[in-house]
Amino acid sequence: MDTNFDPASIEALIRKRVDEVLDARLEAKLAEIKARRTPSMTIIATKGTLDWAYPPFILGSTAAALGWDVSIFFTFYGLQLLRKDLGHLKVSPLGNPGMPMKMPFGPNWFKAINWNIPNIIQASVPGFESLATALMKKTISNNGVADIGELRGLSIEAGVNLIGCQMTVDLFGFKHEDFVPEVKEYCGAATFLPMAQEADVSLYM
Repeated sequence: MDTNFDPASIEALIRKRVDEVLDARLEAKLAEIKARRTPSMTIIATKGTLDWAYPPFILGSTAAALGWDVSIFFTFYGLQLLRKDLGHLKVSPLGNPGMPMKMPFGPNWFKAINWNIPNIIQASVPGFESLATALMKKTISNNGVADIGELRGLSIEAGVNLIGCQMTVDLFGFKHEDFVPEVKEYCGAATFLPMAQEADVSLYM
């Protein structure tokens, strides 16, 4: 029986085995941590119109309902979406070629018409923006889509963190009392950016 062992070979075999065991345990541990980690998402909302109010609340409430940690940062005109009264929100087809102008009433053939109205008419006809807003609200209602107030309420119930931009509040002369009390905090970009950096998904709207 050969009892002459090469110490270097034995040490190499031991190290190889230890590395294999550690790699397997590390991989299993990382998988466990990933499985237990709560996904996160941050959204920057910059628009204050009726049509642009939907994306942040739809995506935010859906992600929160899936168990995600969601924060929406409302800055500049997006701050309008945090006001207590949302009746001022309007939509304007002016300069928006991607917006369909279809009627939410009448026979199907009439509702199927895409009304491509020239910008010069939209800009010169008094009350055109109010008409477009009324038609959009009617379309939303006809299709059973929640209005912005309801959607914002769903987002709050789902645990979405509403964050207001303090610089915008100061810039436009708002007060915190102008906004819904569910706003989690008012902060600046320096506070929000680390949140976005650590989030799994960051969106700009």
